Amino acid sequence: MKFRYVLRSSMAVAMAGALLVSLNSPGNAEEKRVKWKMASWFSSSLTQLGTLGKRFVDNLDLISGGNIKIKYFEPNALIPAKECFDSVAAGAVDACWSTTGYWYGKEPALAMFTAVPFGPSAGEYMAWMYFGGGQELMDEIYAKHGLKSLVCGVIAPEASGWFREEIKSIDDLKGLKMRFYGLGAKVMEKIGVSTQLIAGGDIFPALERGSIDATEFSMPAIDLKLGFYQIAKHYYFPGWHQQATFFEVLVNKGKWDALSDIQRAQFDVVCGDNVRYGLAEGEAIQFGALEELQSKGVTIHRWPPEVLATLEGAWDEVVAEHVADDPTFKKVWDSYANFRARYKLWKDLGYLH
Repeated sequence: MKFRYVLRSSMAVAMAGALLVSLNSPGNAEEKRVKWKMASWFSSSLTQLGTLGKRFVDNLDLISGGNIKIKYFEPNALIPAKECFDSVAAGAVDACWSTTGYWYGKEPALAMFTAVPFGPSAGEYMAWMYFGGGQELMDEIYAKHGLKSLVCGVIAPEASGWFREEIKSIDDLKGLKMRFYGLGAKVMEKIGVSTQLIAGGDIFPALERGSIDATEFSMPAIDLKLGFYQIAKHYYFPGWHQQATFFEVLVNKGKWDALSDIQRAQFDVVCGDNVRYGLAEGEAIQFGALEELQSKGVTIHRWPPEVLATLEGAWDEVVAEHVADDPTFKKVWDSYANFRARYKLWKDLGYLH
């Protein structure tokens, strides 16, 4: 009995060894190796927005044992950032580090998977994406275009704007030219703001030249690095338009489907860790940035309730129009709204208010 046990154990070890040799043989490794080029909307040195993308690339290389290598290209170095959607879909570029709100012009519903005005905090938003049907809906939309998107980062609330002058009422916003992002831009347009979507690196010169009067971009630690405080000294909170923001790795679907199960799992694991890291880092670095901004003469404001109420009313109008005009948007909105309505039972009981 003991001899047979030892024999079986020896055979198992030998088979496992043979399998390892097979998996690590040059031919097999070459067949499985992935070398992709990834364009980006964000500079790799930009706090969180870019550094999370670079972290994803580096960690995927590490966890795959060098079998998946993705080269991160700075904005516009490989292709113009605005061409990511079409270039990745066509297979001209393998992937893009981005966020779904930039593809509003392709599919308005995609903006629902990055940040929603007056929407949930990161925990609730992640719950809908991962367990409430959000990911499946996003997959369905992207698949029509030959694309696959992985949620690969999340950051907590953003600020809602830099202004040269204090904003004392909603009327002070009317007529301003402002850089604004995503569905929040549609809200601002409702109240009379002329919005433009400008890439992060182009905002400061636009503000300096006066081609825009005001801007929003991101969180204090990120806005600090971009230097908006040098021109606009009034900084407004809360970020009603982006209470939580998802980032994506946008991949050509054919190339995603060609990966092995292990490789796709490696992508998922690295992106999941990036979500954890991004949320924790974002929460940890904001108060220091706010203290520094105050030391530079920035006045920090909180929107009065009546302004927020007006903005929320405008958001309700934007939703109603999109739901009426776009069946895909309606499908996503219904899923999101129903989940939030049910989640409220837990939110009201489980959390301090």
